[in-house]
Amino acid sequence: MSDVITAIPLRAEAFAPFGDVLEATGTPDKMINQGRCGRFHDRARLDFGPEGRAGISIFESEIVEWPVKVEMVERHPEGSQAFIPMGAHPFLVIVAADERGAPGTPRAFVAAPGQGINLHRNTWHGVLTPLHAPALFAVVDRIGTTPNLQEHWFDSPYTVEPGEECTSAGLI
Repeated sequence: MSDVITAIPLRAEAFAPFGDVLEATGTPDKMINQGRCGRFHDRARLDFGPEGRAGISIFESEIVEWPVKVEMVERHPEGSQAFIPMGAHPFLVIVAADERGAPGTPRAFVAAPGQGINLHRNTWHGVLTPLHAPALFAVVDRIGTTPNLQEHWFDSPYTVEPGEECTSAGLI
């Protein structure tokens, strides 16, 4: 039997140890484009390492259904990785703190429509887990020639279920 993890809504404070929440909240930092566009400036700490450069890719993923099984996580030791949904649908984010070179117990967040994430360098995270189609994401990450992927397979999988807070927030 697998351990159960309860997903909670994605909020910047709770997600801060793992990365940045990308969203347009609060007052824009400045108005641009003849005053018609609010710029929420520099919302992510992008990091591509000394031998990398920024790249933008488009990911098209299969969707998942609840409950979600988490068998493995991965991390990128050479750079950050941002996921920006190209549709207005929630998606599941799995992350885990590093515990002496291995992932600890995963945590689960549900990103609301209009939210994206930037995973900090070396953050253990699950694979892309969209909950609705179409599941297109712009991904900003490191392009380089040095190895930038480590995977960890759990001895037994975790099961993620939506929490009541996600249901009451209309994310499910």
